[in-house]
Amino acid sequence: MTNRREHAFPANSMVESHEGDFGCTVMELRKLMELRSTDAMNQINVHYGGVISLCSRLKTNPVEGLSGNPADLEKRKQVFGQNLIPPKKPKTFLELVWEALQDVTLIILEIAAIISLVLSFYRPPGEENEQCGLPVSSPEDEGESEAGWIEGAAILFSVIIVVLVTAFNDWSKEKQFRGLQNRIEKEQKFSIIRNGHIIQLPVAEIVVGDIAQIKYGDLLPADGILIQGNDLKIDESSLTGESDHVKKSVERDPMLLSGTHVMEGSGRMVVTAVGVNSQTGIIFTLLGASEEEEGKKKKAKTQDGVALEIQPLNSQEGIDSEEKEKKVSKMPKKEKSVLQGKLTRLAVQIGKAGLIMSAITVLILILYFVIDNFVIQRRPWLAECTPIYIQYFVKFFIIGITVLVVAVPEGLPLAVTISLAYSVKKMMKDNNLVRHLDACETMGNATAICSDKTGTLTMNRMTVVQAYIGDTRYHQLPSSDALVPKVLDLIVNSISINSAYTSKILPPEKEGGLPRQVGNKTECALLGFVTDLKQDYHAVRCEVPEEKLYKVYTFNSVRKSMSTVIEKPGGGFRMYSKGASEIILRKCNRILDKKGEAVPFKNKDRDEMVRTVIEPMACEGLRTICLAYRDFNDVEPPWDNENEILTELTCIAVVGIEDPVRPEVPEAIAKCKRAGITVRMVTGDNINTARAIATKCGIVTPGDDFLCLEGKEFNRLIRNEKGEVEQEKLDKIWPKLRVLARSSPTDKHTLVKGIIDSTVGEQRQVVAVTGDGTNDGPALKKADVGFAMGIAGTDVAKEASDIILTDDNFTSIVKAVMWGRNVYDSISKFLQFQLTVNVVAVIVAFTGACITQDSPLKAVQMLWVNLIMDTFASLALATEPPTDCLLKRRPYGRNKPLISRTMMKNILGHAVYQLTVIFFLVFAGEKFFDIDSGRKAPLHSPPSQHYTIIFNTFVLMQLFNEINSRKIHGERNVFAGIFRNLIFCSVVLGTFISQILIVEFGGKPFSCTRLTLSQWFWCLFIGIGELLWGQVISMIPTQSLKFLKEAGHGITKEEITKDAEGLDEIDHAEMELRRGQILWFRGLNRIQTQIDVINTFQTGASFKGVLKRPTMGQHLDVKHVPSSSYVTVAPVKSSPTTSVAAAVSSPTLGNQSGQSIP
Repeated sequence: MTNRREHAFPANSMVESHEGDFGCTVMELRKLMELRSTDAMNQINVHYGGVISLCSRLKTNPVEGLSGNPADLEKRKQVFGQNLIPPKKPKTFLELVWEALQDVTLIILEIAAIISLVLSFYRPPGEENEQCGLPVSSPEDEGESEAGWIEGAAILFSVIIVVLVTAFNDWSKEKQFRGLQNRIEKEQKFSIIRNGHIIQLPVAEIVVGDIAQIKYGDLLPADGILIQGNDLKIDESSLTGESDHVKKSVERDPMLLSGTHVMEGSGRMVVTAVGVNSQTGIIFTLLGASEEEEGKKKKAKTQDGVALEIQPLNSQEGIDSEEKEKKVSKMPKKEKSVLQGKLTRLAVQIGKAGLIMSAITVLILILYFVIDNFVIQRRPWLAECTPIYIQYFVKFFIIGITVLVVAVPEGLPLAVTISLAYSVKKMMKDNNLVRHLDACETMGNATAICSDKTGTLTMNRMTVVQAYIGDTRYHQLPSSDALVPKVLDLIVNSISINSAYTSKILPPEKEGGLPRQVGNKTECALLGFVTDLKQDYHAVRCEVPEEKLYKVYTFNSVRKSMSTVIEKPGGGFRMYSKGASEIILRKCNRILDKKGEAVPFKNKDRDEMVRTVIEPMACEGLRTICLAYRDFNDVEPPWDNENEILTELTCIAVVGIEDPVRPEVPEAIAKCKRAGITVRMVTGDNINTARAIATKCGIVTPGDDFLCLEGKEFNRLIRNEKGEVEQEKLDKIWPKLRVLARSSPTDKHTLVKGIIDSTVGEQRQVVAVTGDGTNDGPALKKADVGFAMGIAGTDVAKEASDIILTDDNFTSIVKAVMWGRNVYDSISKFLQFQLTVNVVAVIVAFTGACITQDSPLKAVQMLWVNLIMDTFASLALATEPPTDCLLKRRPYGRNKPLISRTMMKNILGHAVYQLTVIFFLVFAGEKFFDIDSGRKAPLHSPPSQHYTIIFNTFVLMQLFNEINSRKIHGERNVFAGIFRNLIFCSVVLGTFISQILIVEFGGKPFSCTRLTLSQWFWCLFIGIGELLWGQVISMIPTQSLKFLKEAGHGITKEEITKDAEGLDEIDHAEMELRRGQILWFRGLNRIQTQIDVINTFQTGASFKGVLKRPTMGQHLDVKHVPSSSYVTVAPVKSSPTTSVAAAVSSPTLGNQSGQSIP
């Protein structure tokens, strides 16, 4: 646990000299940090003459730290390096363009366009021969037929535009992500002692020789050696893979490594290695080196646009994957985001349907041509006509591919990306720092929020408002005169000494403001109590500095108390204890009376005190803390036997601490209730306090049927005789549970896991959890969305989370719900619009091709509709700002399909209108407008007004349907709030102007010819008809249309368990396509990669610990995946101390545009 202080340090004995070098080199320190426990101790004592001697070699003072002289700091950076690892270069725009070109549909289109281009320049001698089945062309057609290359060129041009849009999107996404990462890095600071003062220093500024103050919840930013420690336990699993916490002490094992977590206790260390020389740095450098050696396999290694990022050490992301690796064995499979699952399944289904439709289209066209020419008209196949026939076949092939292109919603990944990126940017302003993109939309589905009490629901500004001292309960704080001097002295010493010396009260920043509380808020409340008693805690701490503390039992979630032992001047020891009142009182057998004398304190006295003092305080929402002490006058007791030490205490006082509810919280919780979200409070506090706060917040309302349980009772109800959690028992509890008090972090994790895994109720639950402590890590990881506190949260909690609340406020969670629902709705809006376009375009192309041997919409026109309108529409519909009415409906949940019956009604309803109009125009348009028919036009014939009108009408109908698509829940007013979204207005206007330009000046490439004003008005009139038709559709009640099916369902629980064996994370796309062939390739890939990686590491890697690799995909979840495969890293255990990470490659499915859908 902790260690006796035998060294007294002279105030500033080590004078820093800047001449001469330091007493040890970088390499010596690196080697030293690779040693563990006894080996390390021997090396320090033999080679350096102890830790203090090492400090003097590094020209630093163990108490005062470095002087902070800029010249000295600069020199240290030059000699020992800086505390950061240079990040890897981002991908260039051209690399991203190349990746976008890997998409299969685009490649097919490119090939078809090139064939079409080549053949259009071929002029066979038999061109004018009627035997080839071509009409004899007139001289004016010559120029037109020579312009046959234009179609191929236009398709290629369209492909280039798509690729550039995709690449630009990826590039800006990566840039945004790097900005976010930099922000997280800059925000991470660490407590460093310089010139005798504790300052918060950005992690990158730490140098070798700095004295760092470490405490519970810290993520160590550099390697160091412990100088003084209290009950220090470290989780080194991120380096060694061993999950047991390692005890650290100056005598036994003082080695502290970067990237490890402080799980308990506190202390001070001298920094011995930073940046690339620290243990984590060495690993990152090796990974970078091995990647360069394997340049040829670069593609397989890329996880997404950011590739294998060598992270700055101080970045919280860097260790995120390690956390994932570590937990993966213990945790059940975690699904990728809810929306991602639904979208992927939908895209795969649409893709299959499109493929079948396009294949049938090509088949019908070819068969019709062959039968018509060679069977009915009995023409012979002439050799000189072959190129012309091939040109026809290529034209059919292009029509087929166009059907496929239109069927597959490429705009979908774009809409998702834009919507998420837009939301994440805006959520920053609402105090939500999103670390994983998909957390944003998952939040919209949340059905339950498990929130902490302190700091989230309350203000985390604690003050002592009541006290029980010497048989008297003070409803207002007593003055120091009212207390016996002996008792006053005990209270002041107990509070000042038995609290972390990092907790202190500072003067207010502004005149007349409240004093600033630094450190643990409960301890600050107690120190404030000392100040209110007109005493000075600082003087006591100067008298008993931290070095003189003989032993410290630091606070942790199991003990729920803290004790400090000091040596008494006359010999013997005194231990001061503080903690939760019911826990400390159980260990007291004496209590101070009015005169300050210790009198016996029996069980019946304790029960009486609980009834008359503690419960009334708790019912007023106060947290009760008991102060006690114990003297050891005889021999030194066995300090490690904690149970024996923490008994026979003498109670000094009980204080009631108030933490007021944040004024905005009750309204936020009322909003959650209206939105169908259940808020549960999980707290370590006493059940009466918790119930009182829950009532003030509105989590529980009198008269409701709900449960408030304590952790013990909760465990008794959900566990069987063997002590295992039973889901059935848990399912009886959680639906009514609203408050879980005196809970341990394990209880929190059990509750969250139980709710997520539960199948009771009409839909599966999506759970969000807030946490600030190190022990909340597992629950934050298990939750669908983990919120960490930006101010009070420990590094470990932040790293396990998906979203960081920069203001620690519950109302920000409600904002996150609103944004999440908005993302979901934006994507549904876009889907409704996109699928209407797709259904109509596919049916038109298919039937048109079958009846008239030519698609009424040409390939380039389809590409314009598909690409430009998709891209623009995704921009317009994905950036709709959220409104409060989003919080007035229930959450969708996991199983709710993406396309509801109302949306299906809208899609089919508008498709019926559009198809009726288009087929009327195709087969009767020439009579209606009194123009030439465009049907059955020969190859390379000029564009007709007939088909231009069809194209124009089609686009204008989509344009007005885009306005209809703004509403997906059957609302009548589709224009509501349209002017709040400037992007939408400008997109609609821009598309309309572009359409006028295409029709009037597009000419041959777009197969368009100019229209008269009356024809334009007719097209516009039919387009506006969409809005009127939309009103008709909204009048039809959805319930009456029983035949409508929903689409885009979530995945069922059974399918998951059946299909997901052996997967760390369930990727729905892979599950759709994960059959024989892929498994075979994956097996080969995996073996190949493992062999390569192991070979690489055998040649160049001799280091202890396990190699981990940061996978950036977790933060930028809209991945752009090259058509090869991506890599995750899994530990392959070789021995308890050393293991090597093998890179295991697994294929991923990109949808048709080469993007994995988030």
